[in-house]
Amino acid sequence: MTASLPTFTDYEPFRAFRADPAQWLPIARDIARGHGLACAAPHVFSTGTNLVIALDEKLILKIFPPFLRAQFVSERGALAQLRGRLRVAIPEIVVEGERDGWPYLVITRLSGVLGADAWPSLPEADKERVLAEVGETIAEVQRVAVGPLASVEPGWDIFMRGQIEGCRARHARLGLPQKFLDGLDDLLRDASSLVALEGPAVILTGEYIPENFLLSRSGPGWHLAGLIDFGDVMTGRREYDLLGPSAFMTAGMPRRVRSLFEGFGYSAADINRDLKRRLMVLMLLHRASDLRKICIEGWQERATNLCELQDLLWPI
Repeated sequence: MTASLPTFTDYEPFRAFRADPAQWLPIARDIARGHGLACAAPHVFSTGTNLVIALDEKLILKIFPPFLRAQFVSERGALAQLRGRLRVAIPEIVVEGERDGWPYLVITRLSGVLGADAWPSLPEADKERVLAEVGETIAEVQRVAVGPLASVEPGWDIFMRGQIEGCRARHARLGLPQKFLDGLDDLLRDASSLVALEGPAVILTGEYIPENFLLSRSGPGWHLAGLIDFGDVMTGRREYDLLGPSAFMTAGMPRRVRSLFEGFGYSAADINRDLKRRLMVLMLLHRASDLRKICIEGWQERATNLCELQDLLWPI
């Protein structure tokens, strides 16, 4: 008899469970078997948040612990809402269900090379091309009607108010140097107006980063081939989704920044002081904000305050 999935109330004990596939792989196989899906040589993905395995070359099973049910709701809703509306490939839902209170999805497996594996070695011209395509894709996603995703919680206003309230404590805990903390209160004072708590919202993934891209090589070089992982989808201000590429891909290089923003629909003239200030506030308030991970070498020494940091991040 196949074991049952256990109950977890927070992430740390679940992380240990996830790290030991021997405890849950038989259950994943049983789920696949129950839907008549082949699972002869499953591949366990060690990174990510949930239990994720490739059943074969065509299908992936994602199992969500009950305390992360919101991620299941976001992923299922986003894949349904975006289906057939993008030029870039996204997974399609094949099966959904629940086991021992754990919801799961079986989705199609996309072809391509994971961006995290390919990005570091891409020629600079290819990086600029991919960033332009990322910007175009962000804009394309945001042109799709929000639809049922409007009900995904928390809403933008509630989410941002919570982020503003906890911002200083978060970055102090993460070790942000005092010279940057000194300018934080000035930004937070204006944050509510800068991040537009009220007004029309668009679909946000919050995570346009190499770990969530698939790339392929065709024609003159590398291109964006697919998007994966929609578990953190919400709705809100459109510029929020420029933060992932800005933190992890553009490296403060003017041509890369310009490629991303032009793909998104902004001209060089749009990258002004007001936009940079909004983006800096949003980066500090991002759900996964940790400025230590900004991919600009030596930025903590090169910038003496947050204003100089925003100029390093968006130099055009």
